[in-house]
Amino acid sequence: MNQKTRFTLTENDIPKQWYNINGDSPIPPAPVLHPVTKEPVTPEFLSVLFPMALIEQEISSDRFIDIPEEVQDVYKLYRPTPLIRAYRLEKALGTPAHIYYKYEGTSPSGSHKINTAIAQAYYNKISGIESLTTETGAGQWGSALSIACSFYDMALDVYMVKCSYQQKPYRRILMETFGANCFASPTDRTDTGRAMLAEDPDCPGSLGLAISEAVEVAAKSNGKIKYSLGSVLHHVLIHQSVIGEECLKQMDMADEYPDVVIGCVGGGSNFSGIAFPFLRENLRNGMKTRLVAVEPTAAPTLTRGLYSFDYGDTGKMAPIVKMHTLGHSFIPAPIHAGGLRYHGMAPTVSSLYDAGYIDAVALPQIRAFQAGQLFAKSEGILPAPESNHAICAAVDEALDAKEKGEKRVILFNLSGHGHFDLAAYQAYMQEDLEDFACTDEYIQSIPDRLPQIDLDKIAA
Repeated sequence: MNQKTRFTLTENDIPKQWYNINGDSPIPPAPVLHPVTKEPVTPEFLSVLFPMALIEQEISSDRFIDIPEEVQDVYKLYRPTPLIRAYRLEKALGTPAHIYYKYEGTSPSGSHKINTAIAQAYYNKISGIESLTTETGAGQWGSALSIACSFYDMALDVYMVKCSYQQKPYRRILMETFGANCFASPTDRTDTGRAMLAEDPDCPGSLGLAISEAVEVAAKSNGKIKYSLGSVLHHVLIHQSVIGEECLKQMDMADEYPDVVIGCVGGGSNFSGIAFPFLRENLRNGMKTRLVAVEPTAAPTLTRGLYSFDYGDTGKMAPIVKMHTLGHSFIPAPIHAGGLRYHGMAPTVSSLYDAGYIDAVALPQIRAFQAGQLFAKSEGILPAPESNHAICAAVDEALDAKEKGEKRVILFNLSGHGHFDLAAYQAYMQEDLEDFACTDEYIQSIPDRLPQIDLDKIAA
């Protein structure tokens, strides 16, 4: 029997519109608060960091937003990305489940991050901005934005979490090749960085801290530099919807529909990108697909964090948002899935999880790497450490289907390749990896780490 493995669209199938889940969500967005006054922010406050076009997308309730032709033209460099049936993985597991993966590692930066990097660079460029600043964890976002900025002839400074800067030197080289400057955060370049180094000279850094440094630079630039974020914010999630929109067409080509859609989560962008178009089908057309967000036990934001208002960064410079959080002062263990080490979660993902529209599971990194190696040996693709978490959850689903004798259709987002993460695989094969988990004592302390918000004042 000739089995079709790859389901490939044409350039004509690249989505012409981004999808905005806020147009269908039964959960109204919570207000975004000023980090000092703790009152709802104004567009004028946000405009210090972002161009107005992105602010409008951030608060939009339009179901669909047109993708500019200039952005579509750049998307054609790598989109549509393939949907692949994992026959060899199915055989290795001996499962009756059908496993599909959307492979975003074919992009120029090797991950899904460039879907929003191109859009953000474009909107900043047409608003007259010539320089951006940002943070990055494992370096996938910094790599993506450095490529996008090179396309639009823009300068870029990247604050990379120090432990990832040390673990993944080739990410830094990639960024610098495209013209960006990359600094190990915390640095001595900002007040936030200097304060942290004075407190802990050996601080390994965190995404929240790197965000603070990047935001500080933009806020003090008198409008000359804007800030760009690779996850969490709603306009980022909107841009990533091209993933799921393509998947809907490709699953139709495969003549199947997923029972479960899986994505790893750090800030929530790649999970939202694949899951939200399927959530739309659940909400509007009565489909029953389960949506599973997979996070590391070292940073269990959804599964163990508190759903509350918190700062988006360690230095309390970014807006306060309602999200599942481990507390803005959280310094995670130095796991190799650097993109999953954020203290919070996208407010949109958080609200939908809190309301029961999304499921979540936390997995330890050693199990994730075991699943990633099995996938690599079966399918021939080396996954990013972040993506290994999604693979592990998909394997668990397939084995559960095997135990129950069910044919189950599983779709997961292979959000990036691991070609720059070989040091992580070396540590895994040498049995040098450790599993980390937040202690009960730390989880119980989260309320004491959060800002005090007058909810009655906000409601009024």
